[in-house]
Amino acid sequence: MLDNAIDDIDFSKLMQKHIQELVIHFFQKEQNFGILCNIEDIYFEPKLPQDIANEFRPLTLFFLAGYTFESAHIQDSHLVFEAGFGTDNFGSVVSVPLLSVLQIIVDETPLLINLATHKLQTEPKADSSPKGVENSMTSFLSNPENSKFIKE
Repeated sequence: MLDNAIDDIDFSKLMQKHIQELVIHFFQKEQNFGILCNIEDIYFEPKLPQDIANEFRPLTLFFLAGYTFESAHIQDSHLVFEAGFGTDNFGSVVSVPLLSVLQIIVDETPLLINLATHKLQTEPKADSSPKGVENSMTSFLSNPENSKFIKE
């Protein structure tokens, strides 16, 4: 019976909506948060060097704070943010399908747990810019919804 509920497309759509609404709420409140997600569903642009990629576990926690939080936005059905990885702080734009977020965490407490197993369409739109990371802030600023997150 539980399998029927959590693998239902309508349940998945509902969970995706809840994840998006909670993330937007945290953006508006300027509340840093973490996301626990399936690493196999995440896209990095540019791709991470193999030695860094090999360090990720199947379930990985990303904490959105500082510039990572400031660069974060919702695009289509993805949470997108810029982050640095490894000892050299290798920059990459991270695109996480909302349904791949298993938990949203604040102060080590899960505030949302996603049990949906049905995956909706999760392919991100191709980045038409060859500069990737260099243009992430431009992309962020081009969305009028993000202007409220800019401190002047």
